Amino acid sequence: MYHNRLIPCLLLDNGKLVKTVQFKKPVYVGDPINAVKIFNDKEVDELIFLDINATRSHKKPDFEYLKKIAEQCFMPLCYGGGVNSLEDIGALFRIGMEKVSVNAAALERPQLISEAAQIYGSQSIVGAMDVGKNMFGKIIVKAQNGTKNTKYSPKEYAKRLQDAGAGEIFVNVIPNDGMMTGYDYELIHEVADNVQVPVIACGGAGSLQDCRRAIDSGASAAAAGSIFVFWGANKAVLINYPDRAETDDLFASAAER
Repeated sequence: MYHNRLIPCLLLDNGKLVKTVQFKKPVYVGDPINAVKIFNDKEVDELIFLDINATRSHKKPDFEYLKKIAEQCFMPLCYGGGVNSLEDIGALFRIGMEKVSVNAAALERPQLISEAAQIYGSQSIVGAMDVGKNMFGKIIVKAQNGTKNTKYSPKEYAKRLQDAGAGEIFVNVIPNDGMMTGYDYELIHEVADNVQVPVIACGGAGSLQDCRRAIDSGASAAAAGSIFVFWGANKAVLINYPDRAETDDLFASAAER
């Protein structure tokens, strides 16, 4: 049985910590290294950093800056954004990343995941997908930061990522991103029911109860951004995370459902 996790998903944009809504309009929310230090103190399960600028601009990861982040991080750290080669993946592990998320490159070359899993172990390779709708309202995997349609349904693409060697599947739902109205629970169930590796659900969490429902729906981990960087009805910027007793109770309740 996999350990359920509650994971802050933090977005990098030119070295700044930002939050988006439906992958658009990034808003500055602080310094990434300061955020990491706060999450250290709060004994967070794991952190995910996604560099939206590297992906958008087709740039390589900023290894020097990411090393500074990793040096301050005392919990498992996953990075995604601009990862296009085995060399990129190896460099990220050498600077202290525990997991690497591969998204755009896997759409074009699923063998990159296979090769990386053979070298570094599948447990360290996360296959990621961005999910949205086409013009007919059909839910599909999207490419190029959500701007281009693919031929894949999330269910079949998750299986493809698993078969390529990914040890986890990260599912980020674009229409729900930053909306804080809940995850796409039906999609989570559909994807998780079709693979045997852990699924990380992302996009839409507005409360810890939403995270619990994502676990109930089949996810092994609930990733979120807004609830961990904003606080209160006015969305004041405040890095936060529930204490260990609260997360233990959250997942115990989920296990009982």
